[in-house]
Amino acid sequence: MKTRNFFKATILLLSIAFFASCSNDDGTSYGDEKSKTNFYITDAPTDNTNVKGVIVTVADVKVNGVSIEGFTKTTIDLMQYQNGMTKLLGNLELNTGTYSNITLVLDNQTNASGDAPGSYVLMTNGTVKAIQSSSNEIDINGSFEVLASSENDIVLDFDVRKAIVESGSNDFKFVSASELSNSVRVVNEASAGEIKGTASDTQNTSDRIIVYAYAKGTFNSNTETSAQGSGVMFANAANSASVNKFTGSYELNFLAKGDYELHFVSYTDADNDGKLEFNGILDAESATGVNLNDISIGSSLNVNIAVTLKAKS
Repeated sequence: MKTRNFFKATILLLSIAFFASCSNDDGTSYGDEKSKTNFYITDAPTDNTNVKGVIVTVADVKVNGVSIEGFTKTTIDLMQYQNGMTKLLGNLELNTGTYSNITLVLDNQTNASGDAPGSYVLMTNGTVKAIQSSSNEIDINGSFEVLASSENDIVLDFDVRKAIVESGSNDFKFVSASELSNSVRVVNEASAGEIKGTASDTQNTSDRIIVYAYAKGTFNSNTETSAQGSGVMFANAANSASVNKFTGSYELNFLAKGDYELHFVSYTDADNDGKLEFNGILDAESATGVNLNDISIGSSLNVNIAVTLKAKS
């Protein structure tokens, strides 16, 4: 497991006797064996260079519709946990089996100290902008499996880029409830892998390059490069990461087992307003001949891919 930021206070204290019975109301069967299950949160990058922090206040966490006991309302800056860095949310004993319907309940009004607002965007100039929302709950699509082992690590990947958009005069809002459900992934780290490497922009025409990972065969350049729903581009990407401008390195962490394709996208600040605009999809070629449209990821598998980038002709 990657090094955790344990020096920060744990934001959940969870103690729960989680259904000693072997079945759930939805018919899901659970084993008799219990495993310590740790919950972590991580974040994907935003494409707004004026944003310094995205702070949310979590008021409750539910698994299969049941609130976790002993929870402490907590405020966290999601942007502090990117590129494989995670924050421990808490841990509990769970029976082996598959769990779904994870719900994050936010307090958008007040933070853990009782100050307003509870959820907000911190701009680079120090301005605080409250995040508007019509709902305070995020029902996460997907499920996770608790394996028969001494310990399980479950990662919630909160994609700020998908979840929060600008509204009006540089204000911010959460996207619709259905879009929010797709903005957070859940994966057992034991069943996940990662893709990392370097990307060399030979023409150096980008202010930022973001690499998007899609489930193999799901990328459609016509729809993904257009604003969808609440105005999100590349809305169906499974994961994304910024390419380091100085070293060219990138990391796509906590990818569930499966086959993926990678797409490298150029952004520039053409009008110097601090906001990055889509500049085009770059041609990418693997230095070792890896097919970037067919990359298999398995449990604990780390794939290293160096690519050369250039603008499409």
